[in-house]
Amino acid sequence: MPGNLTIIPTYNEKENVPKVIDRILKLPVQTDILIIDDNSPDGTADLVRQVQQEHDEIKLLERPGKLGLGTAYVAGFKYAIEHGYETVVQMDGDFSHDPAELLNFLKQIEKYDLVIGSRYIQGISVINWPLSRLMLSYFASVYIRVITGMPVRDGTGGFKCWRVEFLKELNLDTVRSNGYSFQVEMNFRAWRKRPDKVKEIPIIFVDRTVGQSKMSRAIVYEAIYRVWQLRLQALFGKL
Repeated sequence: MPGNLTIIPTYNEKENVPKVIDRILKLPVQTDILIIDDNSPDGTADLVRQVQQEHDEIKLLERPGKLGLGTAYVAGFKYAIEHGYETVVQMDGDFSHDPAELLNFLKQIEKYDLVIGSRYIQGISVINWPLSRLMLSYFASVYIRVITGMPVRDGTGGFKCWRVEFLKELNLDTVRSNGYSFQVEMNFRAWRKRPDKVKEIPIIFVDRTVGQSKMSRAIVYEAIYRVWQLRLQALFGKL
């Protein structure tokens, strides 16, 4: 049975992804890597295909357009389920998530169903963000904790590790969030299902140095109102 699958959604990441893949392949861990590319105009998928010729561990899922982060991860989770993987790591492809942390994630997931890489569990561990972006992210996590009651300190972080058997229990077809609120919704579903099996571990987040951020005003607004929707769905047993 395959062990771990590392999922990396991409859109215009040709300058970063080959380097990220190389770093992961050099780690003392066994993992396949699934790149989910949303038809990047910069030719990200073409570069991934070149790397595939030398490494069987590299998988590529191409989608017809920019369909969103949430749907990309759901597609990746379903791929992991269908191909019999035991664990899944989800991470960004721009080096904001240090590939070396995979070692710690895969160690911790032996005891938990979800391991969340947290920027805020040991103070604030963020490098190179402007103060406005940092404050938005930090207080968003406080807002999420207050509204949902979920004790996760980094509700919108995207560096995580899941047990695939647990993902099967979360009814992925009913997930509706697609931006940063996707991270909140998945955390919330996991915490409500099995709170003692959700673990936060500290990471250092480094803002990208190459390429452009995918953050938008629409993504922020979705996260704000989706938190209330999740709380109400949970209250009425609809989640």
